[in-house]
Amino acid sequence: MLWTIIGIILILWLLGFIGGVGGGLVHLLLVVALVIVIIQLLTGRR
Repeated sequence: MLWTIIGIILILWLLGFIGGVGGGLVHLLLVVALVIVIIQLLTGRR
């Protein structure tokens, strides 16, 4: 589920670069997604 959300955010982020869709909100969501991934990698499956 988390990887699906991250994939969608990455696609929206790329669309933001190509067509200017979403503005700063997409970049903010991407930063949030990256922080969640890092936290999950550090505290997740060991």
